[in-house]
Amino acid sequence: MSFELDTLHHAITWLLKPVIIILAVSVILAVLEAGLAVGERLFGLRAMRNSGNADAVVKLARHRLERADLLSRIPPMLGLMATIIPLGPGLAALGQGNPAQLAQAVTTAFDATVLGLIAGIFGLVIGKLRRRWYEDVLETLEDQSLGTQS
Repeated sequence: MSFELDTLHHAITWLLKPVIIILAVSVILAVLEAGLAVGERLFGLRAMRNSGNADAVVKLARHRLERADLLSRIPPMLGLMATIIPLGPGLAALGQGNPAQLAQAVTTAFDATVLGLIAGIFGLVIGKLRRRWYEDVLETLEDQSLGTQS
């Protein structure tokens, strides 16, 4: 039984670095996505309204909203993973009389949590704003369509 638990422990501990890398990439992607949203707000929405193509707007909106939704959900979960993973070895180190290792583990855990929350907050805000923007564009296109049919 001990071999299986040791193997499980090492496998889970191995996950910490990839999860932290993914979290850092998520923050970078969140910043890039925010920049895209600003450009979209300043220039893209007007072009969408002028295109008159509601189907293209719906397709684009679905794609961009899915990205924002993933960004708002996955990084916080990964942040939680990266919070819990180092705490096991940190608590074990405390039991062995090594509080410095516990302090390092707790620092890593909190930093990872912050990274996940930053990316998640960006994704949530971008998604909410985009939903409202796309709804406004689609309402405008619908009104234009009804106006030309009359």
